[in-house]
Amino acid sequence: MRPPTQAREQLQQILHAAIDSVDAGAAVTRELSVSPDGLSVCGFALSGNSKLIVVAIGKAAAPMAAAVVAGAGERIRAGVVVSKDGHCEGYDLTGFEVFESGHPVPDARGEAAASRVLELVASANPDDLLLVLLSGGASSLVSLAPKEIDGKELAATNSLLLESGADIRELNAVRKHLSLISGGRLARAAAAKQIAVLAVSDVAGDRLDVIGSGPCAPDPSRYRDALEVLERRSLIQRVPANVLGYLTQGDKGAHPESPKPGEPVFAGVRHRVVASNADARRAAAAEAGSLGARVVSLGECIRAEASSVGRRIAALSATLNCSQTVCLIAGGESVVQLRGRGMGGRNQELALAAAIEFDRLGADGPVLLAAGTDGSDGPTSAAGAWADAGTVERGRRCGLDAHRALADNDSHTFYRGESGLIETGPTGTNVMDLVLVWVPARFDRAAS
Repeated sequence: MRPPTQAREQLQQILHAAIDSVDAGAAVTRELSVSPDGLSVCGFALSGNSKLIVVAIGKAAAPMAAAVVAGAGERIRAGVVVSKDGHCEGYDLTGFEVFESGHPVPDARGEAAASRVLELVASANPDDLLLVLLSGGASSLVSLAPKEIDGKELAATNSLLLESGADIRELNAVRKHLSLISGGRLARAAAAKQIAVLAVSDVAGDRLDVIGSGPCAPDPSRYRDALEVLERRSLIQRVPANVLGYLTQGDKGAHPESPKPGEPVFAGVRHRVVASNADARRAAAAEAGSLGARVVSLGECIRAEASSVGRRIAALSATLNCSQTVCLIAGGESVVQLRGRGMGGRNQELALAAAIEFDRLGADGPVLLAAGTDGSDGPTSAAGAWADAGTVERGRRCGLDAHRALADNDSHTFYRGESGLIETGPTGTNVMDLVLVWVPARFDRAAS
């Protein structure tokens, strides 16, 4: 059974339109107001001898920083870019120190980058403007733990949280209390009186304290919340002893809490979300409509375990029996609970579960695309994967068992053999994931 070429081409067109609409560099350019008299961003005016100190952190750090170089390069006093491996290639980052570091598990390079970021913001003049360009992945890329915890212990804790299926809020509750940058601590360390934060949101609800673990945002969580996450995820006995000890002592008041809402350190901080998943979904809907499809928006509904989400969306699309082609559009970010030893990512796992459901239902019609808008899905080079009623059988002909692959969290191996991977490379943005389903007109599951 051959892949449904036409439906795939239409879904790829929709995906590209969605990603183009949230280009991080273009989003930053729109926020910069440059004139002969000076520069303004987030309502802060930069004039006279004051300069920009720029810190760009995250998967979209390079295009965001390049936009500032293009629009206001002569006003930059100093800058640092920290991004994921391979995400800085091809951008003009003149005047910036460039670091690449580990994601999603932090490494020693991230520690060095974080130390440099703290040095830079502390060295600013009070009348300089600190411009923070923030995107997803920041909390891993600049991980610097307190002196009581070493980098390997921090990395081990992050790995355990990810393997447990902890969601982004749970991850942040722990990360913020093991970091010298996250949870508002970057704002606390800054010497500049004015801080503008332009953020590309990769979190549900675009919460400022969650994007990149909120380095310049008040943190409502406490050490007690971090300990409760470890307890809920059955990690109390598994995290390194120094990590548990540090959090426990923090809960008893032995370590400073992260800065909270209302504290004076945030008086000069202004945030603006410049691109989000909602923007991408709107662009996807417009493109699907231009292709003649009736759009059904499922909103930001992708939040649960990846395989569960995949099965539900596949089952929903299999019930549709319309006289007009339908395009389902969903956004968000699922989680994967590791049970096996395979390789994959949340979008590939979601797609594989959907493919198994299509096969079970005999749903010969819908075609599903699941992809990360940043172009990377888990520790793989793929953005995501395809699913249709023939996916399982095509894999079987290649000697692959879809059910076994899903049970072993080995979706990447399956799709690599079945030729169902979606590969875009780094996209220059990061606004969570998109799931698109193309359901042909007059599809009738019962008659298939």
